[in-house]
Amino acid sequence: MPPPSLIILISLFSVLSLSSSQPPPLLRTLIDCGATVPSTINGLQWIPDTGYITSGTSKNLTIPVLDRTLSTVRSFPLQNNLHRKFCYVVSVFRGAKYMIRSTYFYGGINGNDPLPVFDQIVDGTLWSVVNTTGDYSDGMASYYEGVFLARGKTMSFCIAANSYTESDPFISALEFVILGNSLYNSTDFKQVGLSLVARHSFGHKEAIRYPDDQFDRVWEPFGEPVIPPSKNVSVSGIWNLPPSKIFETEFPMGRSSLRELRWPPVPLHNSMYYIALYFADDHNSSTGGSRMIDVSINGVPYYKNLSVTPAGAVVFATKWPLSGPTTVALSPATGSSVDPLINGGEVFEVIALGERTLTRDVIALEALKSSLQNAPLDWNGDPCMPLQYSWTGITCSEGPRIRVVTLNLTGMGLSGSLPPSIARLTALGDIWLGNNTLSGSIPDLSSLKMLETLHLEDNRFTGEIPLSLGNIKGLRELFLQNNNLTGQIPNNLLKSGLNLRTSGNQFLAPPPS
Repeated sequence: MPPPSLIILISLFSVLSLSSSQPPPLLRTLIDCGATVPSTINGLQWIPDTGYITSGTSKNLTIPVLDRTLSTVRSFPLQNNLHRKFCYVVSVFRGAKYMIRSTYFYGGINGNDPLPVFDQIVDGTLWSVVNTTGDYSDGMASYYEGVFLARGKTMSFCIAANSYTESDPFISALEFVILGNSLYNSTDFKQVGLSLVARHSFGHKEAIRYPDDQFDRVWEPFGEPVIPPSKNVSVSGIWNLPPSKIFETEFPMGRSSLRELRWPPVPLHNSMYYIALYFADDHNSSTGGSRMIDVSINGVPYYKNLSVTPAGAVVFATKWPLSGPTTVALSPATGSSVDPLINGGEVFEVIALGERTLTRDVIALEALKSSLQNAPLDWNGDPCMPLQYSWTGITCSEGPRIRVVTLNLTGMGLSGSLPPSIARLTALGDIWLGNNTLSGSIPDLSSLKMLETLHLEDNRFTGEIPLSLGNIKGLRELFLQNNNLTGQIPNNLLKSGLNLRTSGNQFLAPPPS
């Protein structure tokens, strides 16, 4: 079998000192979930989450925490909310790439209940399952990081209770950080997203992040700390912009002809992965030749005759199949007598993006939401996607065009009115809005050519019955009883095949004989 397709970049760059200046301010939204006041932590400004979400409950942890953002959470009640999502909505720059990082520290907020396991969703795409059990048992927070394209003026991040969630889901912190155009730019972010599996600085003794990494990516330490004497490399311009600090240390691979590194340290499920490996070396060719390396992954050649110099190099693959334990093997290339080394690495799972609800339907539903005084709490994020987490009362079609086909909010205690824009939901076949306290006039719905059922009974609608309702040829049920409608019943509604009910409207007159 031929090796998987591999995209390789070897970067040689101009000299730049490792002691770079403070990075410029970044376009980032750092949300301290459950907090009530802003705070500054490690030079970064965090803000409360109240402007980004309308559901959930703020809770304070009663145990000591290492990071101030972990002292509060926003919790979402599990009861009566199975398969519902609760979404943060964040303003973004359309077409920009964002690093999204969610952080979770349980802190016993659900008492003696088991730690919740739940789903997280970005813009209608099921990102991952959140399971903090292992980290929390070790006294640590859990974080999840991904890279996604902003396809609109806002992005949504949602927490969702699934069938194996046993207590209230929660979140401690949420970050949206805009990334430079060059980062991970071989990935087609219109089709896929990236979900971080591992990011390590080899040979460092502690994590590297902001301000060393201008985007505050976390480079975890891996292996025993190794600091070579008089390390003198000058790396800049690598497309993924790794922090210069990761090149201060290295992970030497010993003097055997082939050394294997079990990395990433966790087994992987069968999927495609983005892999980037980073190298830099100040080896003097006059003292034993240049450092040339052959790289393979799970026995498959990844790159041959990689020349590692002080200017730095990165080799990466955009879609490499992996499953189970992974082994990275480094060996001296033919003719090289210098041992191999590695400075850093990143692995992301490649996630296919889900479909999205048709934009015109989203706009129409947002207008309906604005006209209701008490819309369902989960009416945020994508209305239809993922399908198992569609909005309360919404049923959607499947296929390449995701449309809203049913609106059923019967007996939800809703008040407010029906906006004319509801007529833009042109795939609707059924509308059930009975037994609420909706008021105002009934809008023109003649554009809903597929409508078969319209239930508006037991509300407070006023005005005349629109004559245009009689132009909907497929309409089979029209329930308008027990409202405050006036005028005469249109003649074109008195036809065979239409079940029309209008009783209980005191001032509604029959059509002229």
